[in-house]
Amino acid sequence: MNESLSKYIPNIGTNLAKYSGTELLERVGQEIIKDVVTSILCGGNVRTLTEGLTQRRISLSNAALLVAYLKASKEIENFSQKFPSIVRHELQYSKLLPAQRIFLQWFIGLTGKSIQNVLRSDKTQLEIYLQQLEQAISDSVKESDSEFGNLQGSILLEDESYKLSWESILQIFVGVGAQTLAIRGSEKSMYGKFFEKLILGSLLSLLDFELINPNISSKSKNVFWLSQRESKRESDATLLYKPGVGVRFDIGFIGPGNTEISLDKVSRFEREMEFGREYHFMSTIIIVDRIGEGSRIVELARKIDGSIVQMSMNYWVKEIVNILQAKIGFKHEIAKLNNEESIKYIQTRMNLVNIERLVKNN
Repeated sequence: MNESLSKYIPNIGTNLAKYSGTELLERVGQEIIKDVVTSILCGGNVRTLTEGLTQRRISLSNAALLVAYLKASKEIENFSQKFPSIVRHELQYSKLLPAQRIFLQWFIGLTGKSIQNVLRSDKTQLEIYLQQLEQAISDSVKESDSEFGNLQGSILLEDESYKLSWESILQIFVGVGAQTLAIRGSEKSMYGKFFEKLILGSLLSLLDFELINPNISSKSKNVFWLSQRESKRESDATLLYKPGVGVRFDIGFIGPGNTEISLDKVSRFEREMEFGREYHFMSTIIIVDRIGEGSRIVELARKIDGSIVQMSMNYWVKEIVNILQAKIGFKHEIAKLNNEESIKYIQTRMNLVNIERLVKNN
């Protein structure tokens, strides 16, 4: 079978199908990303701040999916009838780029999660799935026709007319639905990991700590590093204030309904860490989005010498400084500022933070 749907996917569609945090920085620009990080450091909600980026990606991806379907329908005779078999053949036998494969899976209603859960990652189940999908769309076409009446129409794209029916519209809707679901899921995960690193790195940078690579540097005074795996646990950031004294940070956009996860984060920290041929006493700071009213998580954290800070508080950076002063004797000028002055200080100092270096984590 030489008929193909993948070749009609616009470049913008494949570009948006999958990308990393580094690519996000390149596409959106450092200034926009830095503005988002600054807002979070001042109590902003990362989900609210990134929603516009998510909506843009979804909208453009939906448009690319529609265009690919329309162009294929113009070139391939009886396309809507052949649609499932064309997609199946390409997924099974064609050499596809990862982004093209993702896009074709969306066309037939599959996301990464549904491939795992519905197909159980078994390629032999694809044929059964497509038969069920065809039957579901066929039944929906009949019911829609009976319920709403016959649908016949056309779309004009670049002076070219494309015919539509209940069958083609519902096939497009299946793709749009899967695409939207997949993008929202991937963006939630990507933005979480991406901004967690940037928030911690920016926080410690504006407090005048130096970012190092612990694999090649033995500095142990006023330094930090990000996301280093160890034998028993992983910390999102590790700070060394002076030889023998440090702090481990864990950060997560955890809401009030997930306090048990927060406590699990706290309990995984150890009191000592070996680095540079010596052991360092390690305090614990957990940064979460919000803590629900009446939660015992703060009290429980204190019992194991841990502190929990909420990013939803406007002046949480100043609270971090106060905790560092109490725990390890760290002093910083931001502690002497009032709340409003501390916000202005953060906004000014963020201009000096190298976002790109934090992303690359060198």
